[in-house]
Amino acid sequence: MRLFKNVFSVILLLSSVGSICADTTESKPSAGLLPARLGNFRQVSPRDGLYTLAPNRFFSKPEADEAAYFIGKNGKRVAVEIIRFRQDTEAYEFLSLMAFQEASPLVRYETNSQHGTAGYIGQFDFCFFKGRHFVRVNSLNPIDAATRDALVPELAAILDNGEGDIPPLVKHLPNAEEAQKTAVYLHSLSDFSKLSFSSNVLSAIDAGGNADLVLANYGPSKFIIVEFNTPQLAADNDRRIIARIQELWKLGQPAPSAYRRVGNYSVFVLDAPDEQTAKQLIDQVKYEQVVQWLGENPNILKEAQKRYVNTTLGVLVTVLKASGYALITCLGMGGLIGGLLFSYRRSQQKATAAYSDAGGMLRLNLDEMTAETNPSRLLRERN
Repeated sequence: MRLFKNVFSVILLLSSVGSICADTTESKPSAGLLPARLGNFRQVSPRDGLYTLAPNRFFSKPEADEAAYFIGKNGKRVAVEIIRFRQDTEAYEFLSLMAFQEASPLVRYETNSQHGTAGYIGQFDFCFFKGRHFVRVNSLNPIDAATRDALVPELAAILDNGEGDIPPLVKHLPNAEEAQKTAVYLHSLSDFSKLSFSSNVLSAIDAGGNADLVLANYGPSKFIIVEFNTPQLAADNDRRIIARIQELWKLGQPAPSAYRRVGNYSVFVLDAPDEQTAKQLIDQVKYEQVVQWLGENPNILKEAQKRYVNTTLGVLVTVLKASGYALITCLGMGGLIGGLLFSYRRSQQKATAAYSDAGGMLRLNLDEMTAETNPSRLLRERN
């Protein structure tokens, strides 16, 4: 009987420990992205029952996402959601899409946010991205600046900075500093379902996940750049796009105000007030590309030969220049010395002429040479 009681006590003890562990496990965030405390804020509930952004509507598999309520010393209760993506570009893409969906006069979008890499301020929330993470601080009432400025730096401090920049394609927009404040960016483009508008010409693009897109508004005009990963893909899509534009013209349907291929970019201007304005926008796009080989560069021999030729030509040009400068210097010095000698000789001749009526030449006074004067100097007659 005593043995049975001991066994029963052990079972109760183990079950109680298991329940404590289970409760502790459930109270912690599943992915470990949000700590129990953030500065003066402490987590008061797990994500159960908390409204989330459901990133699957845009992305198939983010690595992790988490949400929880936090309460500060001022009694303000806010919801914090954090999503970790596979790449920085995916986090920025999600941020730009969220801002695009919430676009209204109440939304202020800041690409160089003081917290994180970029973010925007909405009516009831504040969103930003840093590295691979997207973060939203939400409240049932409009979030006040004091609560936001106290909580957001604590959130940003626990995140890795990643590349610490927005995608380069966004920076290639005309007037990029202003345009990127409302730009929408799509990474690994496969379709245009993430955008809230459709265009007949965009349906001609077949990227297969090997292209990126950026969309920005310039007044009434929509400006779109699609960057393809390879020149071949860019060329194939360029032919399809031109064919579709010509087809739209024939059918009398809306077509782009202007279109042009720039390097691996396909650049569109939609709904521009006139063609000239559209072309001026496209003229501001400069294609930039950096090629980095994953393995050994197959053109390394050609590049070495090119560097050798350039170096040799540079040395030859330098030698020729030095020789030319030396020749000119020598000729100049010779001319200067010759001029000085000529001047000196002329001055000597002028000095001699001043003391002789022969103009500086030797004068023979034959009329004064007689036998009486110096017979030895006279020529004698030959026999």
